Amino acid sequence: MNKLNWISRLKKGLSKSSSTISEGIHNILTKKRLDASTLQSLEDLLIEADLGLDLSISIIEKLKSEKFEKNISVEEIKIFLSKEIQQKLNPISLPLEINQSAKPHVILVVGVNGSGKTTTIAKLSNKFVKQGYKVVFGAADTFRAAAAEQLKVWADRLGIEIIGIKGEKDSSGVAYDSLIRAQQQKADILIIDTAGRLQNKSGLMDELAKINRVLKKINPSSPHSILLTLDATSGQNAIHQAEIFQKVSNVTGLIITKLDGTARAGFLVSIADKLNIPVHAIGVGEDIDDLNDFNSNDFADIMVGLDKNRSD
Repeated sequence: MNKLNWISRLKKGLSKSSSTISEGIHNILTKKRLDASTLQSLEDLLIEADLGLDLSISIIEKLKSEKFEKNISVEEIKIFLSKEIQQKLNPISLPLEINQSAKPHVILVVGVNGSGKTTTIAKLSNKFVKQGYKVVFGAADTFRAAAAEQLKVWADRLGIEIIGIKGEKDSSGVAYDSLIRAQQQKADILIIDTAGRLQNKSGLMDELAKINRVLKKINPSSPHSILLTLDATSGQNAIHQAEIFQKVSNVTGLIITKLDGTARAGFLVSIADKLNIPVHAIGVGEDIDDLNDFNSNDFADIMVGLDKNRSD
């Protein structure tokens, strides 16, 4: 996707969060000098944007040490906040790397039901197909009756073969059959959907462990990626989900969905601060093209209301 086209989508998607922070700064900064009450109001604003208590305090303490009782403009505060957010996010802003020698590179997609797993798989696959990769789907979410049917709709639209749509009940069996078929088809990428229930953590752990075992019987290096989809509208609860899935499935990367539906996109900074899991891509809408690689600099600038219209 054209960079400027994506930037405009990102601005639109982050508009709720950006408005909250940008308008908040304008409302708070009624005088040029940065005094204690202004600092407290800015700290409250960051907490409201879901950056988390500890991180918000830390950022404001740094601002205080540099600018307390000095003249400061709205633009200077935005630039300061953007740099602080970038500093937290830069280490986890990593694109998803496909191992082209794996044949196929196996991706397990995990996440709670409703987090956007199925549409994320479709959006990722759309990007892969455009890049010339041959993709196969494995419908291993056998817990939710409609999961395979929804994935098949996307598979048909994208011209992708899907395994596991005949009412199979054994998710690990679907994963096994999918990898065998992907190898036969000389596919570049196999994407396997998995069940998203958290109510029974031990059951989820056992199921994911079994899927991993059967895949390794065929290819000891698989799965090559375990991607967790997180619904941005869940805010801090998404961090709790990430902690659970990290324990049960050794998550290698995150896909953040529905950023257009929240005014609290700051939770992403909390994730970076607490979990240090790479964020590969973010979604800002329901269209097939509303998912792109995560760029921490663009995200931070837009989130605080800095409009640079950069094309770099």
